[in-house]
Amino acid sequence: MMINVGIIGATGHTGEELISVLLNHPYVRLSRLYNTSEEEQKISDAFPQFKGRIELTCSKPDMKDIAAHCDLVFLALPHTVSMNFVPRLLKMGKKVIDLSADYRIKNTKVYEKFYHKAHKDKINLKNAVYGLPELYRAKIKSAKLVANPGCYATSAILALAPLAAFNLIDAKSIIIDAKSGVSGAGKKLEKGLLFLEANEDFRAYKVNVHQHMPEISNILSRLAGKNIPITFVPHLLPLNRGILSTVYAKKAKKSKLNLLNLYRKFYKKEPFVRIKEEGNFPRIKDVALTNYCDIGIKEDADNVIVICAIDNLLKGASGQAVQNMNIMYKFPETTALV
Repeated sequence: MMINVGIIGATGHTGEELISVLLNHPYVRLSRLYNTSEEEQKISDAFPQFKGRIELTCSKPDMKDIAAHCDLVFLALPHTVSMNFVPRLLKMGKKVIDLSADYRIKNTKVYEKFYHKAHKDKINLKNAVYGLPELYRAKIKSAKLVANPGCYATSAILALAPLAAFNLIDAKSIIIDAKSGVSGAGKKLEKGLLFLEANEDFRAYKVNVHQHMPEISNILSRLAGKNIPITFVPHLLPLNRGILSTVYAKKAKKSKLNLLNLYRKFYKKEPFVRIKEEGNFPRIKDVALTNYCDIGIKEDADNVIVICAIDNLLKGASGQAVQNMNIMYKFPETTALV
């Protein structure tokens, strides 16, 4: 089975990663690439590494062209933009994987608070499936619209999911200390993201007000069956890519349960989650340029510390999006991913 795929937002970081992965996918034909700028641009001019491999031109999205040439469309667009495209794509019978936040948060008031714009597509929002395969694989299989998770959210949720699912931690004690490479902010021009500003520096930002907070809290609350608030402090690392999240929590009760064994059982069948041996902890270098999520656990009688590492552009974005596509089309889940 071969499917025709289009990407809207192909010239951004996540678009570039999608192209790179999909060019190695045996069941995908990259049929169309689009951007939202006024000028057309050959993708090999935007990313010279694709010269001789793909010579498509990026142009403004054309719904008739998409209808004729695409089975599935990836939306690699800024937040608040995807909801302008999703209704039309779904109406044409296309499957959609959205890498923005537009369909991750079901509560539109919360979405508006964190993304500063009213949601335009409440009908499709209700039916969107949260695209974290380790938790929602069954729903992803039959989904027409997948909301690909945020990068910080992927790291934090996978770090905490077993503890939340079995109510093993004090719900009010969770502190997430996360660090990301500069590519997590996308290609926008901001002073703090310039090389001379970010290099040889390390700083916190959006302290306890980051837009991924409600996403993390909501999914953990669903798992636990009760409200789970979080304290979340993101930091900017002077690296191109990668996320390392260190999560602290108090145990809900004393237990003889070995948490390392719990994590091994919880993620036993997950092809991209690796649990480190006792006393070993993840590094960004271990997961950079892969779709893997590495997790290490340290516990004592009262507390647990979970350390999680992912590549923010792959397992935190484009790699996970392709993983979701593989599930939707019943391809082997690891196809084209490392």
